[in-house]
Amino acid sequence: MKISFKGVATLALAMSFLLPVSYGQTPSNVFSESGTRLPTTPIDDIVPRTLTTSRRVLAYDNPREADIAWQKRVEQVIDVRERMNLPFVYEQRPFLTILLDAVSKGVEDENSPLPPMRFFKDEKFTIEMGPDDLNGILYTVDTVSVTDPETYEVKQTIVRNELSPDDIKRFRVKEIWYFDKEAGVVKSRIIGFAPLKPIKADGSNASLGNGPLPETPMFWVYYPDAREYLARERVFNEMNDSAPMSWEDVFEMRFYNSYVFKASNVQDGRLKDFFPNAKDRLMESQKIKDEILNYEIDLWVY
Repeated sequence: MKISFKGVATLALAMSFLLPVSYGQTPSNVFSESGTRLPTTPIDDIVPRTLTTSRRVLAYDNPREADIAWQKRVEQVIDVRERMNLPFVYEQRPFLTILLDAVSKGVEDENSPLPPMRFFKDEKFTIEMGPDDLNGILYTVDTVSVTDPETYEVKQTIVRNELSPDDIKRFRVKEIWYFDKEAGVVKSRIIGFAPLKPIKADGSNASLGNGPLPETPMFWVYYPDAREYLARERVFNEMNDSAPMSWEDVFEMRFYNSYVFKASNVQDGRLKDFFPNAKDRLMESQKIKDEILNYEIDLWVY
């Protein structure tokens, strides 16, 4: 028995008229078995968004030490004022706020606890910071003079200044580029990152001299431990609200604009130690990036 395509289409059309139409109807799951309407929780979306919050990250591969034929340590700086880096200062949830939340309440999953995000004082990740150390960084205590409006008496009052995400303009990222001869490709591995906090002169907002304020790392985050946590934090996608990335995606795909602050060298110096001129530093930064990206290509040129 042969059934033509026209016959199948006609049968499908006929069956569609027999199926119940649910346009504009209330979902059945909002009523109990007795017919009582159940309370519903309003959501600011079409459906609850759970894909990002429930995702898992892929574990890193573990190459043998003998397979790493070449590597280069690089530290880069992300300036959040650049257009491509604006998600770092997204008003609803800036990146610094995500880190501060991890400091204040820790990281917990509904089913199993996630690896805690660890914070360190140094970029070698040898001195781990405790809660007291972190609290001393997240806010400062100043003594100010306050005049009583009734008695006009001047009193000294202690004021606690909370750290604002607007105070952080740059982040430093430490990574290693290496050639895996077993796979035959150049790979990269982020080791850690740190928000850079401006050093204010005499507790004021005045800059030192005529230039910008000097900056120092607030703390260093060991990135391999933070991947699980960052994978559950959404990043605003300017092109599609329904397809947000996670912060783990941003770091793994290098979805940000940055410049080289330091590359491994015999003097262990930063670029500004060798190139006082800002334009020369930018040119050297691009040169280092090109050398790394071209390393793999040069290996296969005969």
